[in-house]
Amino acid sequence: MIRAAIALVLAVLAVPAHAIDIQEVTSPGGIKAWLVEDPTIPFTALSFDFRGGASLDAEGKRGAINLMTATLEEGAGQLDATGFARAVEDLGANFSFDVGDDSLSVTMRALTENRDEAADLLARALTQPRFDEEAVNRVRGQVQAILRSEANDPQSLASKEMAAQAWGDHPYATSINGTPDSLAALTRKDLVAAKNRVLARDRVVVGAAGDISAEELGPLLDKILGGLPEKGTAPLPRQADLQLTGGVTVIDWDSPQTVVSFAGPGLPIDDPDYFAAYVANHILGGGGFSSRLMEEIREKRGLTYGVGTGLATGIYGQTWQGGMAGSNANIAQSIDLIRQEWDRMGAEGVTDRELQDAKTYLTGEYPLRFDGNGKIAGILAGMQLIGFPIDYVNTRNDRVEAVTAEDVQRVSQRLLRSDDLRFVLVGRPEGIDSDPPATN
Repeated sequence: MIRAAIALVLAVLAVPAHAIDIQEVTSPGGIKAWLVEDPTIPFTALSFDFRGGASLDAEGKRGAINLMTATLEEGAGQLDATGFARAVEDLGANFSFDVGDDSLSVTMRALTENRDEAADLLARALTQPRFDEEAVNRVRGQVQAILRSEANDPQSLASKEMAAQAWGDHPYATSINGTPDSLAALTRKDLVAAKNRVLARDRVVVGAAGDISAEELGPLLDKILGGLPEKGTAPLPRQADLQLTGGVTVIDWDSPQTVVSFAGPGLPIDDPDYFAAYVANHILGGGGFSSRLMEEIREKRGLTYGVGTGLATGIYGQTWQGGMAGSNANIAQSIDLIRQEWDRMGAEGVTDRELQDAKTYLTGEYPLRFDGNGKIAGILAGMQLIGFPIDYVNTRNDRVEAVTAEDVQRVSQRLLRSDDLRFVLVGRPEGIDSDPPATN
């Protein structure tokens, strides 16, 4: 389960060190934020990440935090859903509310002249959400539609089965949307309780960018966040123990193609071998058409349109995973090739050309740019959520450049063992049967 927000931060933070100048700001009320000032456009962007996210759902209430988050913009204080939307529109502002396994994210975009009024509205959404029955039921219906769609989507089925096998009784093992039954049972009281579990000042990290000074930012943060409880009512999630074992799980699905998900052990971002693994992944399966898996499975043999891998760096648990799809008749051969390439990285290492090409791509052509205040604010919040130092942008490319072929081979020998790979297949692959996960 790749954590999208973290993946975005990792991708973007390859820009040169001189690209941005980050200030650390502390509000009068003690709220810390990272700020990049840019007075050239009268526009301010704020991003708030609340640690824990949907992983803080109460027992038996799976899906509550997701439903609560999606309903925050459906009215606040004296404004119902329509009135709140109109007030935001009249200011020319934009709010977004999203949640994942690791964090609940809130963003605000506003013109400088309307910034204070927009902050007042956002504060009301966070501290006085209405959770009106009509709005809750409408949003609940939208989530129910997502669940029905997932139940008929092979990729979703593969991802859910892999998560269940990987994470046992940790929240990572289940969908943030909950189940049809858990979602249907949620009440307004449950949403209020869910809000108090995650929306608290001790959980938040803040990124800000645009036409705002440090002196202006502090009071604005207190206006938006000062009305939240100091502490959330739920402890942060525990670290997850990866429970994957090697082998194959087949989910029968009437289709001429089989969807394949595969995963093995990963590593956290603060691991000394992380950047070596980052480079190794690019060479193995993360580099598109230049990767080894694409070369062996698509280019040489035409067994798939695409195959890729990624480091799934969740805050509470990590895997090294990948996916593809192919005809039922060819999946067995594709799996054999994946296993061979998984082991070859450790046995043979990488060539000097592969290593240099990967570094060039990762430090130059691949990264997204700091090309907007909204994106910058999100990156600054994400850096703090992950635990990167404020000078990370000064050292990130140097860390990539410092990776040697020996580093890549060492981390590959440590993590890339085909016997540890679990494959989840959704389809009717020829010549492959399920084997039960081993008991840990």
